[in-house]
Amino acid sequence: MLTFVNYMKYRLFSKITLSAFMKMPAAICLIFFPVHDGIAQRASFIYDNLKRTFHAHIPSLHDESVQLPLVIALHGRGGTGESMVIVTRKAFDRLADKDGFIVVYPDGIELNWNDGRMDEEANDRAHRENIDDVGFISTLIDTMIKDYNIDPKRVYVTGISNGAIMSYRLACEISHKIAAIAPVDGNIPHMLYPECYPSRPVSVLAINNVNDPLVPYEGGSIYSSIRRINLGKVLSVDESIGFWVNRNQCSALPVVAEEPDLDPKDGTRVTRKEYTDGTDGTEVILYSIDGGGHTWPGGFQYLPAWIVGKTCRDINASEVIWSFFKRHSR
Repeated sequence: MLTFVNYMKYRLFSKITLSAFMKMPAAICLIFFPVHDGIAQRASFIYDNLKRTFHAHIPSLHDESVQLPLVIALHGRGGTGESMVIVTRKAFDRLADKDGFIVVYPDGIELNWNDGRMDEEANDRAHRENIDDVGFISTLIDTMIKDYNIDPKRVYVTGISNGAIMSYRLACEISHKIAAIAPVDGNIPHMLYPECYPSRPVSVLAINNVNDPLVPYEGGSIYSSIRRINLGKVLSVDESIGFWVNRNQCSALPVVAEEPDLDPKDGTRVTRKEYTDGTDGTEVILYSIDGGGHTWPGGFQYLPAWIVGKTCRDINASEVIWSFFKRHSR
């Protein structure tokens, strides 16, 4: 999985403190920061006796009387919401300003999400203490709907690595609140698979790099990028996609196409598989990137290629994901 913290000493906002009720977010502490086009806001609330933090990017022309879509972007292991902004090169922020939606970057507890795996050797707090990240994200959605006038039918989740796996878990457990997910570099956790009973169909766009050295494309054990620590098991890409194709009752045979090789020097090629005609208009799409590593296509090469692999430049994952999201609602 990703380890950002020693490589990204980048801080966008000042720290804030909060005094609130000890269980549910009865109060939220907010600080606004003007940026070039929109407003970046750092905020926190107490959930399950823990201070949970996030920051949001709000388009500058936001009319508070108009309901907007919400994109929740989840960082990888060892990262923060701020590092997710860096990895995506602020692409979601720019798209939010252009098309009118709010993007939120939550922070996991001690840089991790409890995504449904059991870290066999890492002993991460999120898994060790069974942190209720599903409850936190569910409450964050409720908070955004109430305080930011979010359209409850247009809530979307994406993420990379640990955040991608968490996206799958959220689709399994709070599908009634999510219209679509877009995991990047992650598969369904092996331990979660037997317990995944979504209450409704959820559209899925997955982006997986065939040469990912951390999360294996063919499934199996995940290993950290710096130290060879076993971080638990995931299904293969085909098994993860197949689950949602079956759950959504999409067409069994995909429409397959190769994306243009816009950057022949990046050493990658992209194939798209589309499973359409699902229940309630749902669909499942897989972007499979031959030659790509544990990276965000079109994003920041946050570690050298010899550690995490190559970054595809033939597509911009953020643009592909938003184009997919805006086609779907509950």
